[in-house]
Amino acid sequence: MLEATNEVYRALRQRFRGDLLRPIDPQYEPARVIWNGMVARRPGLIARCADVADVQAAVRAAAAAQVLTAIRCGGHSLAGFGTCDDGMVIDLSSMRQVAVDRNSRSCRFAGGCLLGTVDAATQKEGFAFPAGVVSHTGASGLVLGGGFGWLTRLHGLSSDNVEGCTLVTANGSVIRANAKENDDLFWALRGGGGNFGVVTEFEVRLHPVTSVLVGEAMCTGDDIPALVRHWRDFMQESPDNLRWSLSLRLAPDAEHVPVELRRRPAVTQAAVWVGDIKKGGDCLDHILSLCNPVGVTRKNMSFLALQTMADEEFPHGRRYYTKSGYCKTLDDHTIDLMVQSLASIPSPLTQIELAYLGGAATRVGAAETAFGDRSSPFVINLLGNWSKLSEDVSNVSWVRSLFQSLKPSMTPGVYINFMSGDEEDRVPEAYRERWARLVSVKSHYDPSNFFRLNQNIPPQEMAEKRSIPR
Repeated sequence: MLEATNEVYRALRQRFRGDLLRPIDPQYEPARVIWNGMVARRPGLIARCADVADVQAAVRAAAAAQVLTAIRCGGHSLAGFGTCDDGMVIDLSSMRQVAVDRNSRSCRFAGGCLLGTVDAATQKEGFAFPAGVVSHTGASGLVLGGGFGWLTRLHGLSSDNVEGCTLVTANGSVIRANAKENDDLFWALRGGGGNFGVVTEFEVRLHPVTSVLVGEAMCTGDDIPALVRHWRDFMQESPDNLRWSLSLRLAPDAEHVPVELRRRPAVTQAAVWVGDIKKGGDCLDHILSLCNPVGVTRKNMSFLALQTMADEEFPHGRRYYTKSGYCKTLDDHTIDLMVQSLASIPSPLTQIELAYLGGAATRVGAAETAFGDRSSPFVINLLGNWSKLSEDVSNVSWVRSLFQSLKPSMTPGVYINFMSGDEEDRVPEAYRERWARLVSVKSHYDPSNFFRLNQNIPPQEMAEKRSIPR
């Protein structure tokens, strides 16, 4: 493999405008590191592209030499798909241009953009793109997998707001995909992940959002299951303007948390209201008064500040492992299992994240995009988060064990951006009735499965070896 990677280097070095980094280069070590500290691989070559022509050249050279190739935008893949051992990484981190059109409430952003890059440009014009909640996340990977965030209930998934893509396909061609051009590919790109090419530019709709109302609080002891039940019942009738999420965890060692409660089982809550401030204030006053909360805060916040609020909790270099699923509803038994699991949680950084979709995300037809289940609004994400290699076994085991306990209450389906790297068998489950159509699109645009370092949808011959869960 290393000789083949050297062949790619020799093919590119005369005409590549960006940086070609090999293990012998001083810039290589920082360039090879990705967000999830569990994944420490050493590619033979990192091709940091300056433009679309560089991407084309890299794809063609790697395909000709049959070199394993990873695509990296922000390097934020939970599964670590933005890197590989011995092969090549096509790195888009130098391609972060954003152009906002105020009149059409739209923007174009390059494939290497981080969410924070997009937010900074769109907020200057008073607009927001519905995306994730950590600003150093790569926009491309998030959008191609669907994209949940603070604005999902009001304005839909990130992928629901995409109007077109420009991408480099497996043969090195540049094509556009939208409702009129290559519409089958456009359908697949909205939720189907990085299976079909390297997206070098997105065209997206924007929404007029500059500030929000944010409330936070924490409950402990017997108030934990009580609050989760209140949340479960309330969210099913809640307005789209509200995103109210919970995290079951150990109370953090933070200044706003009383010393006697720190590292004890708790549920933290974050409520975000977008829209009429009076209605939002009344709503937050109600939900933040439930179940004897402590550390209650409520404030107006800029959208930019909101988008960086979670950054410190999920820094680069920590070790992350997840299992996730959807539920039609949360029965009391499921809630009790999650609460009881806090007694054995191995890391004070780990969280059981509970989110409720609904709203605009569920008003997009199930067949309109490749994104998976929209009919089960409760999302459970078991997010293991710790620092030391020596703690890998205990943390991964805890996540897996709890997931097996909760799985009987979940509906089939999984959000691909919340999947770890050992869940290949669940990819057909993520798409279910969309699987055959996705395989068909993959077979047309990437028949050799060149783009396979992802939650992979293989071309037809390989797909026949997999079965769709019923």
